[in-house]
Amino acid sequence: MEKLEALRRLFPGRVDLSESERLRHGKDEGYPEARPVLAVVYPEGVEDVQKALQWARAWGVAVIPFGAGTSLEGHLYPVQEAISLDFSRMNRLLEVRPEDFLCVVEPGLTRKALNEALKGTGLFFPVDPGADATLGGMAATNASGTTTVRYGGMRQNVLALQVVLANGEVLELGRGVRKTSAGYDLKDLFIGSEGTLGIITRLTLRLHPLPEHIHTLRVFFPRVEEAAEASYKVMASGLPVARLELLDELALRALNRYLQAGFPERPALFLEFHSSTREALEAESALALEIMREAGALKVEAAKTEEERRRQWEARHQAYWALVHLFPGHRFVITDVAVPLSRLPEMVRYAQGLLEEMGFTGNILGHVGDGNFHTLVPILPQDYPKAEAYAEALVRKALELGGTCTAEHGVGLRKKKYLPLEHGAALELMRKLKNLLDPEGLLNPGKVLDTPPSSRYS
Repeated sequence: MEKLEALRRLFPGRVDLSESERLRHGKDEGYPEARPVLAVVYPEGVEDVQKALQWARAWGVAVIPFGAGTSLEGHLYPVQEAISLDFSRMNRLLEVRPEDFLCVVEPGLTRKALNEALKGTGLFFPVDPGADATLGGMAATNASGTTTVRYGGMRQNVLALQVVLANGEVLELGRGVRKTSAGYDLKDLFIGSEGTLGIITRLTLRLHPLPEHIHTLRVFFPRVEEAAEASYKVMASGLPVARLELLDELALRALNRYLQAGFPERPALFLEFHSSTREALEAESALALEIMREAGALKVEAAKTEEERRRQWEARHQAYWALVHLFPGHRFVITDVAVPLSRLPEMVRYAQGLLEEMGFTGNILGHVGDGNFHTLVPILPQDYPKAEAYAEALVRKALELGGTCTAEHGVGLRKKKYLPLEHGAALELMRKLKNLLDPEGLLNPGKVLDTPPSSRYS
């Protein structure tokens, strides 16, 4: 094909046309379908991204950015002929400025690699989604994690971006300062845009001092509803919780089989407190335990060593894979709703009750400290429509309670149908912004907003 020959000339030795790689880059972790992209291209700098976009415009081929492939909502699925821009070769830590509590990275660097490189500086980057995602992908989906309740998600921890627009123009957004009121905040427009408005090629990130004192707890409850109620009461107390995670008994059973974790198999809250003094840490933990015991806590376990603490949070991050291992041969429907904190217990009760009513063996876990939790419903293919009905009922309930259809996974393909319910007339402004920045519809088409499909894939 002439277009592929032209692509190879632009990127000698950096275009992969193998069926396996084309298919791998057309599927993410959570979307049930896969379709091969036309080609996989490996950029090594911003100029390569510009060249790829110039080629894409010339040939009318879409462009889908690819980080680690860990997204969950069909972000990588090509709805029309597309190339994948794989950022694994743009993975450098470009600069660390400890005195300013910031660093500059390329988009293909992963969160774990960044924190490994920061060892010895006394600083860390806090945002920790379950997967070892790339920082570019995390910004593109406005990712969050277990520490968001204390340190914020990607939007709160990205100070500046370099972005390439569909026409090849390079924008520098943000100044690396903690706050500014100089005009419209265009940086935030691209955080969470899922590669549909521009392609992120550099990030300036906020770093935080490593906490001097840490106390990590596991608190077990008779039912998941009591655990959710206790989490709200802890947050309502004003305690500076660093992590507050809910895991139901199914998640703990899966982790015990997958990691031999040895957890009691009862609904639990995993908590952590960070402080600069031992006295403050002990006082905060004691008050939290008093609140949770009044809410019905049955048992408390504390991590006695740093290794035990590390294993606890590694187990939390492995919960998805543990559930996959517990249900071999099943697909999963995953929800990602969030509601105002005061409505969290009601939302969890609804989710649990609906699982039972519909006959699903599902799991509830999540970042309840910021009102977000997930249900993971293992299904066989014939159950998919019923499971999707469950997911839709949860979204509608969350919206009714003033919440959102997706707190951290993004919209992708699967959540588009809920945006009119959540955003109303504001959705039309989103379409105008998309058309302004990407008039030819070549940047990750079909994600967030509908894009007319190409005849080549229709």
